[in-house]
Amino acid sequence: MIDEFSDSYPDQVFPATESDVQNSYAARNTGLDRSSRDVVLFLDANMWVPETWIKDMVTTLESNDYDYLGCNVEVVTDDRPNFWERYEQSFSFPVEAYLEDKQFAPTCSLAVRREVFEEVGLFDERLESGGDKEFGQRVHRAGFRQGYAENVTAYHPARKSWSALRSKALRIGRGRAQKRRYHPELGDTHPLHPFNYLPPSPFRLRRRFSGQGVSVPSLGGFYLLEYVLKLTQSYGMLQETLTHRRSEPDVS
Repeated sequence: MIDEFSDSYPDQVFPATESDVQNSYAARNTGLDRSSRDVVLFLDANMWVPETWIKDMVTTLESNDYDYLGCNVEVVTDDRPNFWERYEQSFSFPVEAYLEDKQFAPTCSLAVRREVFEEVGLFDERLESGGDKEFGQRVHRAGFRQGYAENVTAYHPARKSWSALRSKALRIGRGRAQKRRYHPELGDTHPLHPFNYLPPSPFRLRRRFSGQGVSVPSLGGFYLLEYVLKLTQSYGMLQETLTHRRSEPDVS
């Protein structure tokens, strides 16, 4: 698809490939290096947006004097969503809450001024997951203005199976271990900390589904899945920590 756009707009679209480091943050850094505008926008390959998305994001950023801008991300399901899709639709991408509570927006749909990268640096390519959070908090600590475009929407397909949700949870867990290794100042817990194995707060589930008319059995199923995914993340975190320790040279 990118090649098709490049053929149609050779003066505006420049395909770039990152082959040295195989992760999304390295790919974004490569794209950033090839870009030239004052505002850089990021959009994941599996997402889709209205034709006015670029204009709307840039206009919102500039008219509000933001430096870093996230937008609404709507999870899209099939006409008859299964259990996994309904969970994804209810729990994924609370972008406004991420910005208010954790000072970051997912890089799946994000606009950032170039001067921000010049000041705080690029995405951390050592992280398999969580690099958007680490970067966003770095931006916040540097004093740049973050915002949320509530009237701009990007669309993300819901994951449809347990294997897809499990893969995501393991990746997040590995990313947490890497973030703890490379950014200890951010204070992530040790893989064996009891907090990582406690059930999630039922009040969070209640707030998320307030007014949605979700049945009690569905709520119970979502709560159980949330807990299993938390344990899966913790397993990924522990596995990554042990793998890294085994790979370290023996200095004894």
